Amino acid sequence: MQQAVVHHLWKSLAAGLCGNAAHSSVMFLKRWMGWLPTFQPYHDLQLGLSHWLGGGPVHPTVPWAMSFVNGTLVLGILFRSTYHLLPGHNAVTKGFLFGIMGWIAMGLLYFPILGRGPFASDLGLGILPAAYSLAMVLAYSTFLGIGFSVLHSEPGRLWSMRG
Repeated sequence: MQQAVVHHLWKSLAAGLCGNAAHSSVMFLKRWMGWLPTFQPYHDLQLGLSHWLGGGPVHPTVPWAMSFVNGTLVLGILFRSTYHLLPGHNAVTKGFLFGIMGWIAMGLLYFPILGRGPFASDLGLGILPAAYSLAMVLAYSTFLGIGFSVLHSEPGRLWSMRG
């Protein structure tokens, strides 16, 4: 029993790692292409952490590491735990819907906590930060779903519309 739990945990972590790879690729592309230079979620988190910790410096790798751990460990396990509850009949749909829910939570909680307003609307960039964060989250969650499906012996259900 314990071995099965550990086995499923490793698969969930690996699926989360797939999602993180996709997320990191989108973030790299943003930086490389120079898109939305004033929309810097990791830098905003770094400043927020510095403020919350009394103004001391926070190394730039801390927000990245927090995102990596969250995406690999927390969200990988959360997706595994809620997979059977998510609507849809295949991993791509479930991953996509998981991402939509995460994007809404991020837009209504994460950005306002960092002082950027709902969906980073206070940046004065219109819908671009919201649209970019949606693309970023959907890249993560779709590849999380794909990884989960492949690692949990469901490759036939990857795109299937059947139950």
